[in-house]
Amino acid sequence: MVLVAVMVSAAAFTYVTKHGAEAELSKMRKLEAAIRFEEETIDVLRADWSLLTQPARLQRLADVYHSELQLVPVEAHQIADIDDLPMRPVEIEDFSNGRLGGMADGGVDELTTGGVIQ
Repeated sequence: MVLVAVMVSAAAFTYVTKHGAEAELSKMRKLEAAIRFEEETIDVLRADWSLLTQPARLQRLADVYHSELQLVPVEAHQIADIDDLPMRPVEIEDFSNGRLGGMADGGVDELTTGGVIQ
């Protein structure tokens, strides 16, 4: 009886282990397929990017939209370091009067709203 019980439990353990291994193999195959799909998608996007950024294509677009974009080449004197830029003055709004935005005269704060009345 003991020998039969050991054989049944060994068979059950083998079945459970085999079933678990097959489930993990199935998950692994699904992940490999998803990885292949993503790699193919990346390849397609890279090819699309290389087509869209071809210098000849960009030059044609720049010529077609020259009047609207008014593109001109960048000159060396236009490039500046961060240290060359002027410091922006810091303005602290007065919130003590209870009005949102702190504008005592009811005007528009062009610094934070871009001149748009909200």
